[in-house]
Amino acid sequence: MTSSPHGVPASLRHEPSPETRQEADDDALIKALQARAWDPGLRFDRADVPVAWIIERYGKPRLERIRDDIVSYGSDGTVELKAETEEVTDYYADAPRGPLFPPISLSDVETAEHRIGRRLPELLRRLYTEVANGGFGPDGGLASLTDGNRAPGHVRNWPCAASVHERNLSEGMPPSWLFLTYSGCTMEWHVSLSAVDNPVLLYDADGYTFGEGPHDGLRHATASLRKWLWTWADGGDVWDEVL
Repeated sequence: MTSSPHGVPASLRHEPSPETRQEADDDALIKALQARAWDPGLRFDRADVPVAWIIERYGKPRLERIRDDIVSYGSDGTVELKAETEEVTDYYADAPRGPLFPPISLSDVETAEHRIGRRLPELLRRLYTEVANGGFGPDGGLASLTDGNRAPGHVRNWPCAASVHERNLSEGMPPSWLFLTYSGCTMEWHVSLSAVDNPVLLYDADGYTFGEGPHDGLRHATASLRKWLWTWADGGDVWDEVL
């Protein structure tokens, strides 16, 4: 199967539709998200591959040739690579497909909505009930909606959007902002539950000083949740628009 430059098979990619994706495209978006979220090599922007496997398959000089694609080396003998690399595609080619955290029921979503105090956008409801309960996506990966999920090899539970939302409220964050994922350092992605098209907000926790409010920490807004998710599902980088 032919792959795109981003590592997403060509048959799973989609020709650009009008600038704002419409709800009619959401079935296709859910399928595209499933394709990435259920592939252990693509469910995040980076993936671990054993160094010994790379040397055995390609030879030791390969590590030097792919230097720009190496994010970090692990203490367990693995190397963290950008997800679109050939090495990741080859290593995970025969790995079982499936979500890191299985989708949840609509009842579970409604329980989380009660904690959050607002109904989630229909697209986000479908994401959690048809794709996965978080555990995939840009940067750190989308938070779960329920507590108690733990990825294999991790010592802490996966972030829960409802729990983070409750904490954020106590710290003065707008109640209409819902945490999506961590983005490194003090940056976080949030989705607006009140604005038209549910824009995705890049927020810097250290971006405002005493006497200011959280809005002063906003660094970028993607026009809609739909656009943000399509960018990632199509193999793109949600940071491209920011930078």
